[in-house]
Amino acid sequence: MRRSMARRDLQRRSDPDASTLSGALFQVLDALEDDRDRGLSITEIASALGVDQPRASRLVAIAVDRGLVWRRDDPTDARRKHIDLTVEGREHLAAIHDARRAAIAAAIANFSSVDAEAFARLLTAFIENWHS
Repeated sequence: MRRSMARRDLQRRSDPDASTLSGALFQVLDALEDDRDRGLSITEIASALGVDQPRASRLVAIAVDRGLVWRRDDPTDARRKHIDLTVEGREHLAAIHDARRAAIAAAIANFSSVDAEAFARLLTAFIENWHS
């Protein structure tokens, strides 16, 4: 839910120049952020995005060209590469997350403290149940 909600509206809010980072490219960075300890293979990125391997490979190539991710050899299999975020990629994601937090804060700015607490509790319960 967090990912689908963020793809269009929040992406536009956080990146007014939408050409800087398309929704699909943002999804690549978002998937890598979720597994920042070891990086992901193209196959894993394709699975996380729900796309085929050629599409994932093209998106990763674009991200590499833009300096947002880098490829490194898999230490256990020389035929495979792991994709990791660069410092610039992490900074871009941090800016997007900051913009998301600001958008949410603005959306609930007029909530009373009781309503804000109820909203947080209900949204948390909803998200926990969403995946069960």
